[in-house]
Amino acid sequence: MMSKTEKLKNHHKQLELCQTRPAYRQGRNLTAVKVYTISSESQHLFIYGVPSINLRNELKRLCTKYGELVNIHVVPNVPTEMFTECYHVQYRRIQSARIAKRLLDTKSFYGGVLHICYAPECESVQETKAKLLQRKRDVLNRLPKRAHPGNT
Repeated sequence: MMSKTEKLKNHHKQLELCQTRPAYRQGRNLTAVKVYTISSESQHLFIYGVPSINLRNELKRLCTKYGELVNIHVVPNVPTEMFTECYHVQYRRIQSARIAKRLLDTKSFYGGVLHICYAPECESVQETKAKLLQRKRDVLNRLPKRAHPGNT
């Protein structure tokens, strides 16, 4: 866990919106540009910007729309804005975490704006290994049958 004097990790900081995209590449809303690799994605999410008014059950209800939760709790000693908390949410499947991150990031929640980021530093070695093996299986399933080794 982080101490009170520890700074926010770089991959937890919210990026500025991209203002330099050509008009034909820009959608209706400005977005930040960030690329995720399989090692930076995680079934663990940190949710910043949750108002400090005991909203654990409401947040849990919101998060379970996107998949089965393993764990949800407040993260103590994390630098947050005044009157907000940071929650650690762990999904059973990484795909559920991807969907939740995409749909909940910058969403208004009880007067606060949520900022969601992956927290791969919370993964165990077994979770990381399982994540990489699952990614390998997914890639092999997407390849044409003739591309698999051993097939002729």
